[in-house]
Amino acid sequence: MTVLRKIQKGLRWLVILFFATSIGAVVLYRWLPVYVTPLMVIRCAQQIGRGEQIRLRHHWVSIEEMSQYLPVAVMASEDQRFMEHHGFDFDAIGQAWQDNKRGKRQRGGSTISQQTAKNVFLWPAHSWVRKGLEAYFTALIELCWSKERIMEVYLNSIEMGDGIYGAEAVAQWNFGCSAAQLTRSNCALIAATLPNPLRFSSKNPNGYMLRRQTWIMRQMKHIDVMRK
Repeated sequence: MTVLRKIQKGLRWLVILFFATSIGAVVLYRWLPVYVTPLMVIRCAQQIGRGEQIRLRHHWVSIEEMSQYLPVAVMASEDQRFMEHHGFDFDAIGQAWQDNKRGKRQRGGSTISQQTAKNVFLWPAHSWVRKGLEAYFTALIELCWSKERIMEVYLNSIEMGDGIYGAEAVAQWNFGCSAAQLTRSNCALIAATLPNPLRFSSKNPNGYMLRRQTWIMRQMKHIDVMRK
């Protein structure tokens, strides 16, 4: 066997291994809790690199153990067509492209499904390779998971502050209660931080955050409730 054929065979097996492990992971996470994500590991490594104490606050809870207002708030803030699209909101992507082209404030077109795929399976970097893998995992989770499961994983894995991940952790550390006890205004304030949870704090909100909270609470009136 020539060297070229060996390389081709090796690459073939790598591709098979990638698809087998990625599909297997998505299928398993349809039921299993996601206790750690690549972003959590990266943030911990960054803290160690800066000589800081590790901050990792995360506690998985089911969506039934969260306030009914939290899914509504994040949909109002991040992805108002979440229940309608199949992972990609092409209208939002097109609008983001036009806004960015005109030099307006940079905005993204990522759906909650895309953010979940990135948070659970990938790393936080801007590259075509990462975006391609994000699209692949987004399609997989939309195919294998229900919308409720996507929301449950999203609300448990999203970064919500410095070393804070998920609904239960942010409820305990920033509001002194459980995720189930979060009020409508608490949930809107949490959702207001999500574009940049390291810059904006739901514990110590500034004027901009309070204005955004008010806007989100108005938008929540137009969002269909996920759970009855």
